[in-house]
Amino acid sequence: ATREIAILSTTDIALFSPLAEAFLARNPTLSLRYVQATSQQVHAAIDTERAAFDLVTSSAMDLQMKLANDGFSLPLPADVINASPDWARWRDRLVAIAQEPVVLLLATSALPEGTPLPRSRRDLIALLRDNAPIFEGRIGTYNPVISGAGFLFLTQDARMSDSIWRLAEVMGRLNTRLFCCSGDMIAGLRNGDLVMAYNVLGSYAVARLTPEDGVQVILPEDFTITLQRTALVPSTSTQPDLGIALLRFLMSPEGQAIQAQATGQPPLDAETFRTQPHLRPIRLDPGLLAHLDTMTRTRFLAEWTAALDQP
Repeated sequence: ATREIAILSTTDIALFSPLAEAFLARNPTLSLRYVQATSQQVHAAIDTERAAFDLVTSSAMDLQMKLANDGFSLPLPADVINASPDWARWRDRLVAIAQEPVVLLLATSALPEGTPLPRSRRDLIALLRDNAPIFEGRIGTYNPVISGAGFLFLTQDARMSDSIWRLAEVMGRLNTRLFCCSGDMIAGLRNGDLVMAYNVLGSYAVARLTPEDGVQVILPEDFTITLQRTALVPSTSTQPDLGIALLRFLMSPEGQAIQAQATGQPPLDAETFRTQPHLRPIRLDPGLLAHLDTMTRTRFLAEWTAALDQP
């Protein structure tokens, strides 16, 4: 009899399919049910609804940390935990399965001939000010009120530098549009609705953009926050052995190689941060929980909204 493994994830199904197929080819007696949801929905499914899934993966590290911290994740075996570098795991409850930069996308074809590409947020602010008519109503970024990942990226931006508030004011004056998902922003760039998207998941950009789209992927040199996609086996799982088996595969050299090819999600590699010091990993530690406190979150979002809502 086939056993069904249930996965809940924020990753687009198209990006996960190659991994699922490779795993099932190795495990012919298993079938797989994949549910894709937003990071807020993923958190609520386990935290509030106590839904029975065997593996949960998400791009919102803070919400995953909260699940693990609140006792919603089962302990993982030593070999799975030790497959992760120490900065990419939390206790024996939460591990990273991929790391990926959060990038700036720019439709260079829309800019005047010979415009230099921005290399930092300061450059970006200057570019937006000098070319306001081009960018008016054609900038996209996450809506941090509805997107868990978008909220995480903004709070990390603010931790790294004050420049995000100046950038928010400039973006606000240009009537920046807010989106739920990276995929929608990339679609907007491809069809010419948008000229720029700020804080997009790098893997989605790599997977969906072609040279013909004329969109440049920029990793800002002042700092590029680097997300860890994390996985946990929830305490609501009825067959945690299957969740662990899939997680073991995702973290194996084969799984990491498929992930890199199919999704453009770079495998976990501490060396990257040594060779590219502008990449700053968001660390898996309880510090991630600070902004989830209701008052802190409300205050942060109010500050962001005030910066963006320019008269």
